[in-house]
Amino acid sequence: MSMCFLSSVVGEFGRIALEFLRRGTSPKIYEGAARKLCVPVEMVHHGVEGLMFLMTESSKHMMSEVDFLDSVLVLGFSEELNQILLQLYLQHHSQIRSILSRLPSNLPSYHSLEWRLDVQLASRSVREQVIPMLTMHLLLMRGCDSSSKVLQTDPSTLLHLILTLEAALAAMKTSHSRRILRNIK
Repeated sequence: MSMCFLSSVVGEFGRIALEFLRRGTSPKIYEGAARKLCVPVEMVHHGVEGLMFLMTESSKHMMSEVDFLDSVLVLGFSEELNQILLQLYLQHHSQIRSILSRLPSNLPSYHSLEWRLDVQLASRSVREQVIPMLTMHLLLMRGCDSSSKVLQTDPSTLLHLILTLEAALAAMKTSHSRRILRNIK
């Protein structure tokens, strides 16, 4: 397959995937592309969905060029197709992120966090003690609805939680974990 033809096919699929994100699916677009390529409509449909999934997931995770190439390497495409996909991703990742940010989400999102540090210095039975306690009021938004959670912990548990979450986030950015996640989906 020539580089020019491959580039135009992937570019067309990318355009269709972006239109799908913006306006939703249209069977006529799939039929037109299938006629041009002389392939079944299902093949075009699956190709566009796969490309859309690759682009949206890569944009969500704000992958660098190296991470993106590492991700598509396991798909077994040729080097020239990997480079075409990379160029498509680099051209459209900010636009895809913008489209995704406007989509409604059913998950609650962070709105604000208020915290207070309480320290108990003494009690009736023990005169010299120091017991710090951190109280947090977390406000979450889901559309127009809001919910709040009150959390309370001691500083050492909070520090342990922070370190564990930072380690988990760092582990999620490794290429090994991305490969595992792709295979799970």
